[in-house]
Amino acid sequence: MPSVESALLKALDEARVSAKGRSAAILVHDGPLRQTVIGLRSGQVLAEHNSPPAASLYVLRGRVRVTGQDQSDVSAGEIVALTHVRHGVEALEDSVFLLTTVTSQAGDSHGGGPQERPHE
Repeated sequence: MPSVESALLKALDEARVSAKGRSAAILVHDGPLRQTVIGLRSGQVLAEHNSPPAASLYVLRGRVRVTGQDQSDVSAGEIVALTHVRHGVEALEDSVFLLTTVTSQAGDSHGGGPQERPHE
C-alpha cells in the first residue's frame, strides 16, 4: 500500500528540482479510478485542460488556485470538486495535491471515457 506522506515528499522534492517545476505519480489505478499525487513549484501552472467525468483536488501541502471555473484558492487540508468545464491549476506556493479522477461513467459502453494522463 503506497504511503501518501512519502509520495507527497517525493513529489515536492521532484517538482522543486524539475526544469518544468512539477511532478506526478499515480498512487491508485483501479479501472476508471485514478488517484495521482502532483507536485508544483510556486508560480508553475498546469494549463487549462478538459475535466474527466468526475474529479476532485485535495491540497496536501501549500496553496493552489483553480482557474477556468469559479476561480478558487485552495489551501492545505481543503478539497474542491472540479466542474465539467476546462480548468487550470496555478501553484501560489510550493504545493502538492491529490487529484482523484473517474475516467468513465456508469453505462459507458466502451468501458473507458477520455483518458487523461497526469500532468508530468
